[in-house]
Amino acid sequence: MTGRLVVAAPASGAGKTTVATGLMAALAARGLAVSPHKVGPDYIDPGYHALATGRPGRNLDPFLSGEDLIVPLLRHGARGADIAVVEGVMGLYDGANDRDDFASTAHIARLLDAPVVLVVDASAAGRSVAALVHGFRGYGDVRLGGVILNRIGSDGHEHLCRTAVEELSVPVLGVLRRRDDVATPSRHLGLIPAAERDAEAVATVRRLGEIVAESCDLDALLALARSAPPLTAPAWSPADAVEPAPGGARPVVAVAGGAAFTFGYAENEELLTAAGAEVVRFDPLRDESLPEDARGLVIGGGFPEMYAKELSANEPLRAQIRRLAASGAPVYAECAGLLYLVRELDGVPMCGVLDATAAMTPRLTLGYRTAVALTDSVVARTGERLNGHEFHRTAVDPAHGPAPAWQWAMRPRGSRKDGFATGNCVASYLHLHWTGRPEIARRLVDAMEARR
Repeated sequence: MTGRLVVAAPASGAGKTTVATGLMAALAARGLAVSPHKVGPDYIDPGYHALATGRPGRNLDPFLSGEDLIVPLLRHGARGADIAVVEGVMGLYDGANDRDDFASTAHIARLLDAPVVLVVDASAAGRSVAALVHGFRGYGDVRLGGVILNRIGSDGHEHLCRTAVEELSVPVLGVLRRRDDVATPSRHLGLIPAAERDAEAVATVRRLGEIVAESCDLDALLALARSAPPLTAPAWSPADAVEPAPGGARPVVAVAGGAAFTFGYAENEELLTAAGAEVVRFDPLRDESLPEDARGLVIGGGFPEMYAKELSANEPLRAQIRRLAASGAPVYAECAGLLYLVRELDGVPMCGVLDATAAMTPRLTLGYRTAVALTDSVVARTGERLNGHEFHRTAVDPAHGPAPAWQWAMRPRGSRKDGFATGNCVASYLHLHWTGRPEIARRLVDAMEARR
């Protein structure tokens, strides 16, 4: 890897995803191998990054994985790449708590020793953008390598803003005009995942690459990325993180995918493979049976609420999942997987593995969680602490079973029990990045092997 840079912004909504995805696509169109990364626990943006680069979109999150793994995880994702582009989260210094900037974009930039490109929404400002840039340049200790002005309205507006910023000796590396012809639609949890938009998403990403290529100085951005000093920490390796199961057997673990289950971290599947499993994907919207010889099941996050009727109509698969869970096979489900395993979702029958119902709510539940395992399960032992996150607009009734999976503290006070740990099934709203607890993969494989 010859270079890296971080695309950041003063606040959410400034256009980070547009610029970062477009930059990835523009550089890839030049023939460069681009490694895409996203700060924080976002699942949706990495899907667009993957379309832009042809490589898995990967997350960098010190809360979920630990600070020591950020550089190794970047180097793992960037094997064979010419450049790594890291899209930030929220505002540059917005992190996991109100005490410091831990887990913020600035924190990641420091850990990676990477220059920052600040995307500034100039739609409602003129020379004042220089005051904003001046403030960000002087605050904190990241290296501000340049600015991209977004949503510029005219030649005169561009001249006004560009001149003001360049008076600070801060390079203007690009200027994007206001436009409505390239829009990425949103719904209740943010952008619609790329996997749900198919050809439309591919066309959007291609157009974003063309816009960035026309509007930004790609040579200057490449030079900035290549100015980052070498990284010395070794690349993360799933094979080093988890020991394989003895005997060389490779039990099949079925992993849900398709449009309804798009949320997942690439490293989780890599850890399962390293632990000795054969990972086989299936689509609950299309496949009427689980992969042949499946001895375990992993169902990650996504949008089952958008496809409830279609999921319900696939009764043969739902029945097979009930039988697999009843047989004692390990089943691990996060958020969308939890909704799929209950009796009903918004009044529509689901798998019925769990004695609960689920429904959409107007309230967004979002945030990091430090969870304590309340019950021994196939992924955790009672009393173990794991860092994860929640991201949903649904509620499950009851919120947990007689043996809850987790408990975590709630602000400003109190605590909450969540999830179900029954038999070898664990299902809850908690999303986990297994690099922080790689033993999860080994425990799942051990549970599959125990039933052989």
